[in-house]
Amino acid sequence: MGLLEGKRALITGVANERSIAYGIAKAFKREGAELAFSYATPKLEKRVKEIARSLGSELVFKCDVTLDEDIEALAEGLKKSWGSLDVLVHSIAFAPKEEFKGGVIDTSREGFKVAMEVSVYSLIALARALLPLMEGRKGSIITLSYYGAEKVVPHYNVMGIAKAALESTVRYLAYDLAKHGHRVNAISAGPVKTLAAYSITGFHLLMEHTSKVNPFRRPITIDEVGDAAVFLASELSRAVTGEVIHVDNGYHIMGVFDREEEIKKEVFGKDG
Repeated sequence: MGLLEGKRALITGVANERSIAYGIAKAFKREGAELAFSYATPKLEKRVKEIARSLGSELVFKCDVTLDEDIEALAEGLKKSWGSLDVLVHSIAFAPKEEFKGGVIDTSREGFKVAMEVSVYSLIALARALLPLMEGRKGSIITLSYYGAEKVVPHYNVMGIAKAALESTVRYLAYDLAKHGHRVNAISAGPVKTLAAYSITGFHLLMEHTSKVNPFRRPITIDEVGDAAVFLASELSRAVTGEVIHVDNGYHIMGVFDREEEIKKEVFGKDG
């Protein structure tokens, strides 16, 4: 019996099979959960429906989180199809491409508003709309953050500010929803080669750096994030709420880069 047997989960933010949300959906399916999906724009509809079908689901809803009517329609659609919900995976973040050029000092007013509305407020709006579907169940809400919420990551810019606000929102929502028996947590995932990541200037250098610096000296995978999400969605984490769990091979614990191995190779050659 899977860890999520009998649970129903809504997965937002799947763009393709490299998406972190896809890794989570796969892991949920493996553990027995029923899945539903949402997409933001018409150009994603066909792709998300194909992914949903590959994971045994026909429940796919359009939901632009900047539109209250879309959020209400999503909640109504889930109510008609399932009548209840156990897990919400919030994998939604966006800032206009221009905001990743230059520095934070160059952030436009409109870009700031868009980043905060889509990346942060959407978690509150979705949680409020879907709360009635979780009534009487021990719900779990999981969102995705990144280390740029804690420390400066050049070119991450306004999205780092948004992720910091998102992590704070997790704590406040965790407090609010505990009275209903639900938990709210975030996964701070290491960099992954997703569609959104390529908006960030110098992303390939960021990947190379974090893979060198983390204790395991390798990048993370979407499957590893998926397994962490299974834990947060399951009863195994029933006493965990308001947390930001890092799935980054320990990158966030490092203060300085240990170049000992690199120096040995430079001085003594490949075999050191």
